[in-house]
Amino acid sequence: MLASIPGLGLVTAHALLADMPEIATMEEGQTAALASMTRQFGIWRGRGFIQGSRATLRYVLYMPVIVVGRFNPYFKRVYDRLTAKGKHAKVVITVIMRKLIVFAVALLRGKNGLWTPKAA
Repeated sequence: MLASIPGLGLVTAHALLADMPEIATMEEGQTAALASMTRQFGIWRGRGFIQGSRATLRYVLYMPVIVVGRFNPYFKRVYDRLTAKGKHAKVVITVIMRKLIVFAVALLRGKNGLWTPKAA
């Protein structure tokens, strides 16, 4: 089911299930928080960085997120919108990573269980 998402392969799907065995029992926000969070609070003026996640999950999802951000129409729109706003590449990758995990949870909980692209 997870490999039906364009840009995710069998290795990534197996790694997601291995690194997140509780993926089907958590709420969407909880699963997205496992991917990564940027540390930028209030009027933070310093350089932001990623924290509070499972490092192996970040490593596994990095290249698929790059591919999904370039070739999947939905995620490409998100990528283009955020880069047009001037967001740094690391922040955009983090956002797409979180969205990808939310989509994966929705696929696992859904009735059909396969990725179906929306018609424009």
